[in-house]
Amino acid sequence: MATQRITTRNARFQQLRTLLDNRTKRGRAREFLVQGVRPISMAVEHGWTVRSLLYAAGRPLSRWAEELLRGTSAERVAMAPELLAELSEKSDGAAEVLAVVEMAPDSLSRIGLHDGFLGLVFDRPTQPGNIGSIVRSADAFGADGLVVTGHAADPYDPKSVRASTGSLFALPVVRSPSHHEVMAWLEEERGRGRPVAVVGTDEHGDADASEFDLTQPVLLLIGNETAGLSAAWRERCDHVVSIPMTGSASSLNASNAASVVLYEARRQRIAKLRTG
Repeated sequence: MATQRITTRNARFQQLRTLLDNRTKRGRAREFLVQGVRPISMAVEHGWTVRSLLYAAGRPLSRWAEELLRGTSAERVAMAPELLAELSEKSDGAAEVLAVVEMAPDSLSRIGLHDGFLGLVFDRPTQPGNIGSIVRSADAFGADGLVVTGHAADPYDPKSVRASTGSLFALPVVRSPSHHEVMAWLEEERGRGRPVAVVGTDEHGDADASEFDLTQPVLLLIGNETAGLSAAWRERCDHVVSIPMTGSASSLNASNAASVVLYEARRQRIAKLRTG
């Protein structure tokens, strides 16, 4: 495949630049920018479509980068180092390789429901870094997927992609306009004999997370960083759990709270397996 070269701030560079900070144009193009060796490697490993690989013209490449370029059919783009550095958003210079990756479809069918289902909803998050952090924790603790609902930050924002440290490519992450689509999906699955408990998280929950049975199929709800669970989601909760705390803190931030409850779910499930 022929290599495209970018040495000036031409139209092609400007198009790539918009992937950093223009959500609308990312969405229209159905593509996003991936920075970092691990995230790029995870995207390839999990079968995501890599449209372009960007690297610095005239600089030697590592074995990893050479194998990456040989192993994919992606467009190759050799860039002036200073332009690549701008897209890299690194304080210590340009990354060796950046990738332009095609977005996954926003279909709830990507998230498989089963007897041990553990899923999450993050409702109306405002900080993309929090989305990425929750994706990372969800992947680490064995969740099946994350749904981002409402008017929310973008999971494909570079801050979210970086915070996920590659887990975005291992865990299904789906954007949904509202709770309606999620509940319709759950009702359809319930009709097939797959009941899922909808469990909200709130500082004023009905029970501590450690006292609630998280070994059953469950969809955990994480509310907005400031406002918490919306009234619409709260009405649809089968249960609401809280995290017991001491000290002067009244709550945890959204990503920390999600990690605690995910860990508790994982702990309970491991204990159940051990006891039979």
